[in-house]
Amino acid sequence: MSKQVAVILSGCGVQDGSEIYESTLTLLRLDQLGIGYRCFAPDIDQHDVIDHRTGEAQSEERRNVLVESARLARGDIAPLAELEADDFDAVILPGGFGAAKNLSTFAVDGSEMVIQEGLREALADFHEDRKPIGLMCIAPVMVPRLLGPGIAVTVGHDPSVSGAVSAMGGLHRSCGVEDIVVDFENRVVTTPAYMLATRIGEAATGIFKLVDRIDEMMDL
Repeated sequence: MSKQVAVILSGCGVQDGSEIYESTLTLLRLDQLGIGYRCFAPDIDQHDVIDHRTGEAQSEERRNVLVESARLARGDIAPLAELEADDFDAVILPGGFGAAKNLSTFAVDGSEMVIQEGLREALADFHEDRKPIGLMCIAPVMVPRLLGPGIAVTVGHDPSVSGAVSAMGGLHRSCGVEDIVVDFENRVVTTPAYMLATRIGEAATGIFKLVDRIDEMMDL
């Protein structure tokens, strides 16, 4: 039986959900490596809906995170509440502002953020079982609240976000767009992706490295 990875999405679109390129590159690399995957997302309303042409919030519009995430998963997706760590060998969270708006309240509350109900419990089981956890872009900012203090992560070089990681007890490591940071003790792998990327190829290099390292760690 092939390795199986859970991928947690947060909507569809960089400004109010999962970053589409990051999500697609993650799924592509998993498939290239012969690794099976299943997508999950919380069945909740989005924090907001953004017109990606203008960057303006659509105050009268409401969208559901699970329904929007299904666009990225081509309909093959399940509610986050159904995620069982026992069914998977690792978990990966792409970035996008959905991680800061829908999976947490970081976009509003900064280092005082609250994690979406059910996400901490789901990842705690992976962490307790020492199964690899990958996060990219803005998603690593959640690690101190999700998994506890003292875990090394990266969001690239952003001083305000890295400062928030430190304020919550995390260990931030500066990192280039094409590289990864690995906390071997906690089995957490992070990469800046579109926190720094200016081209899809730049994002792909770091994301592929992250998935490759997750693959290696599943064998350990």
